[in-house]
Amino acid sequence: MFLSAFLSVLGLGLMVYVLFATAVYALPFFVGLTVGMHLYETEAGVITAIVVAFFAGAATLVVGQIAFASIKSIPVKLVIGMLFAAPAGVAGFHAIKGLSEIGGASEGWTLAFAIIGGIVTGGTAWVRIAGLAGEHDDPALEATNEPGFRAANDG
Repeated sequence: MFLSAFLSVLGLGLMVYVLFATAVYALPFFVGLTVGMHLYETEAGVITAIVVAFFAGAATLVVGQIAFASIKSIPVKLVIGMLFAAPAGVAGFHAIKGLSEIGGASEGWTLAFAIIGGIVTGGTAWVRIAGLAGEHDDPALEATNEPGFRAANDG
């Protein structure tokens, strides 16, 4: 009994970790899947659809990272971040809802857990796309990295 409960919690923890680790890839996956399905329906062939879908998803991720890293406008960065966070939030909502239903939670708690899971998953995707984009080039933040700044403020 103890071993099955322990393994269940371990498996659930692993699934949640995988959900958070792959949340940033929800938009590229969606784009790749949409392109691949469209190509397959136009009778382009299975191999062509898979290859082009892979490149479309990879291009979406790379272009998003480059745009997030190079654009200085905060509103544009917010839009790019939301483009990556929204599909991840929807995926997190449905994943946590399914896991809550498996656990036997009531409908109200299932919905509450799903909403919280969607918000956390979307936020995780937001942080990861910002982290994947690279270093921040804000001159105001660079001033705090000067050698004398830390020593003068350590007290």
